[in-house]
Amino acid sequence: MTTLTEATYHSLIAGEAVPGTDGTLRAIDPARGTETGPEFTTLAESQADAAAQAAAEAFGTYRKLPDADRAAFLTTIAENINAAGDDIIATAMTETGLPQQRLTGELARTVNQLKMFAKLVASGDHHSVRVEPALPDRKPLPRPDLRQRKLPLGPVLVFGASNFPLAFSTAGGDTASALAAGCPVIFKAHLAHPGTGLLVARAVTEAVTAHNLPAGVFSFVYGRGTTVGQALVKHPAVKAVGFTGSRSGGTAIMATAAARPEPIPVYAEMSSINPVVVLGSAISGDSTALAEGFITSLNGSAGQLCTAPGLIFVPAGEAGDTFLSQVKTALSQAAGVTMLTPGICSSRVEGEKKLASVPGVTEVGRGTEGQTQNAPAPAVFSTDVETFLTREELSEEIFGATCLAVRYSSTEELKKLAVGIEGQLTATLHLDTEDSTDVALATELVELLELKAGRVLVNGWPTGVDVGDAIVHGGPFPATSDGRSTSVGTAAIDRFQRLVAYQNLPAALHPAPVREDNPWNVPQRTDFLSQLS
Repeated sequence: MTTLTEATYHSLIAGEAVPGTDGTLRAIDPARGTETGPEFTTLAESQADAAAQAAAEAFGTYRKLPDADRAAFLTTIAENINAAGDDIIATAMTETGLPQQRLTGELARTVNQLKMFAKLVASGDHHSVRVEPALPDRKPLPRPDLRQRKLPLGPVLVFGASNFPLAFSTAGGDTASALAAGCPVIFKAHLAHPGTGLLVARAVTEAVTAHNLPAGVFSFVYGRGTTVGQALVKHPAVKAVGFTGSRSGGTAIMATAAARPEPIPVYAEMSSINPVVVLGSAISGDSTALAEGFITSLNGSAGQLCTAPGLIFVPAGEAGDTFLSQVKTALSQAAGVTMLTPGICSSRVEGEKKLASVPGVTEVGRGTEGQTQNAPAPAVFSTDVETFLTREELSEEIFGATCLAVRYSSTEELKKLAVGIEGQLTATLHLDTEDSTDVALATELVELLELKAGRVLVNGWPTGVDVGDAIVHGGPFPATSDGRSTSVGTAAIDRFQRLVAYQNLPAALHPAPVREDNPWNVPQRTDFLSQLS
């Protein structure tokens, strides 16, 4: 049964409903500002231990599951979510205020990335096997037989995101990549969309049962982040954390993980304002389409996307003035969109007030408020390079449809801006790719921006993330806690694995992925260095 028809629901720990003892909650319909759906009980801090213990008990069996079986398990999760899609989307619409079209696309992304990881696991590529056969006659010393592969870390704690109730939630990218790596998952539900999370959690637990896996492979818990969440970060059974949320929340988790007797990695996606660089040639003609594309990207999903353009560098002078005038016109035709929660909306409004109060910051234009509650008007402000570089608060993320335009007067000022920004998820360039002067400047800018962002793009908008093999959704701090990783795409699996080498083991002791007869048909890089000239 996929619908929620009971009065009260509980956490699912190793497949069993466990009533929480720390009170109850109900979701808020942000479009109406009223409670909606059933009650959900929240766990007390002491109750979190059961989920971690169950995950630890499941790890020994789950990590040794053959690739084909693990791939089939991920595929079943995807199929279960797809089958329950109508109920999941209907519940998410009420709990988040997001429109059906957006949620339909997000559900498809969730299903497709599970299937993507299933394909990756079935290929065996994630083992990253390297083999250097023994060279007993090598001088002056013989070479031992060395075989390297990657192992899963152990149980992973995943925190649900507010802004993606499906793709970065219960069975989203962190969960999918951790399960693909061979790690049991404890999922700490986001309390803004408890019903949506539970429906997806049922799809996962049903797949666990269908494949006769240990029940502790997946648990879904309701609880406060400051109590249950932090207790699980501290738990010795937990070996890694995935988080998407605020900088304050991410750094608090990082501090707890680092203070453990055994520190563990935290992969936190936190804060990004995703600068867009507009070169003069991009607005030398009619820039109406560029202005409209900018506002569409800014106001999509109420600006509540990790990659929303919160910062745009615009040339000073007549062309830049004209472009911002067109931005103002596009804004006047844009209405506010319902934000995910009243709290998120309040933070956005207060952040905009703080921005507007900074000396040297002026308003370019704003749209109209939406017709629902919690739907403030999108807005764009403007300042100069010196003000931006000397006022740290202007680099702070405002989560919502608010953007700051910085007017630059020279290429040197533009390069100073590229050097002066914090770490970002994305950086975008708009230019004339047929203009040699533009290309020369863009070459310099790319060399600067690739040090600041996980993804650099040209003549597009950063709010489209193509989930695949080559995508990077990460970046230097504070965009993420570890700029060497990505939370989207097949490389996300690397976060939850570690390397191990086997030296001079008898063939009978070789694990399947590194065996000479290669029973799992795993890609093996053999004696690579000796083949190089």
